[in-house]
Amino acid sequence: MKATWLVIGVALVFASGCVRPDWIEQTLVTVDVTGVWRGTASGSSGSTNQIVLTLQQNGPKVTGRLDLSGTGAGVAIPVEGIVNGDLFRFQDERGSITAELQVSGDEMTGSGTRSSPAAVGFGGSMKFELHRQP
Repeated sequence: MKATWLVIGVALVFASGCVRPDWIEQTLVTVDVTGVWRGTASGSSGSTNQIVLTLQQNGPKVTGRLDLSGTGAGVAIPVEGIVNGDLFRFQDERGSITAELQVSGDEMTGSGTRSSPAAVGFGGSMKFELHRQP
């Protein structure tokens, strides 16, 4: 009987470890994305928009704005995101723009989606290429 309880106890310990990710993975922040990032967002329709992404990071959490005109004075959309390792994931406050970008020094590249293409001239899938400004 003791052996049965021991087997059940060991199985519960191993099963509980598989249910959620390791706590260290959730707290790992290896890059800092704070700053002004300029670049392009190329839509699947062939359009390319100049953008400015202005970010402030506090631990893994990131807030900021996305300027779709690329001038810094256009339509600024609030964004929120999270950094995990060298990946930065963000979305706008409505959830209509989402992206996952890999950060390498002063460059960010990756893909995203835009759910309402008529509003800003691009929609569907997007490719981001951004460079941090000095």
